[in-house]
Amino acid sequence: MSETIDLSFWQLAAAYLFVLLLIAIVRIKGIPREKEIWIASIRMVIQLILVGYLLEYLFHYSHPVFTLLLLAVMLGFAIRTVFKQARGKLSQNMKRIIAISMISGIIASLSTFILVVIGMKPWYDPRYVIPIAGMIVGNSMTGISLGLHSMIENMQSQKAKVEGALMLGATPRTAVRDIVNQAFDAAMMPTINSMVGMGIISLPGMMTGQILSGTSPIVAVEYQIAIMLGIVGSVSLSVLLFLQLGYRTFFNHRSQLQL
Repeated sequence: MSETIDLSFWQLAAAYLFVLLLIAIVRIKGIPREKEIWIASIRMVIQLILVGYLLEYLFHYSHPVFTLLLLAVMLGFAIRTVFKQARGKLSQNMKRIIAISMISGIIASLSTFILVVIGMKPWYDPRYVIPIAGMIVGNSMTGISLGLHSMIENMQSQKAKVEGALMLGATPRTAVRDIVNQAFDAAMMPTINSMVGMGIISLPGMMTGQILSGTSPIVAVEYQIAIMLGIVGSVSLSVLLFLQLGYRTFFNHRSQLQL
């Protein structure tokens, strides 16, 4: 296997030509996004550089406390991002359910992947735990955000239908069954679509990174299959738990709909 090509500063700077191209396009079209694009691209570089140095330190001084602390930070930022992306103000009960659902689904999936699928020893090796956790947390965050958006939107648009079902004697669970199913479908669709096109339409990031680092394509494929199935488990568990608990926040103790 050939050695990994180390990118120089000027080679990285040349990649910013793509950002300049995007800025030129939005300027020509009169879309006021230039400032946001610059902020996003600069913020991305700063964040990745800081994470790179942090991981360099963790890889040399591996310790379970450091690994768990970084996992907690990743989870905290992911949960906060879901709160910020939500349309409208979320109740404290809804926020609590989102946090519990994400933490439960992610920890269950990550633990199974690390301890059972890989059987890694020691279990806290950051070289494996952190990258895998990053993919699982990121996809679960997206799933919860989509499920939350779909449920809130459909609760508002189908208010009359839900209230009509309640008046006919349906329980809240029965009245919102279709809404919950639609939200679950919306949350899982990006993950399912990525699985459908994987390998033919696109090469996933983890697999590409391993191949570029000199890993055998067969080994890279094995890891990619495993992590993709882990992502499916994490997203489905997190979203399912959230929807089964979250819909209840739209009803009071008398089973009356309150938006």
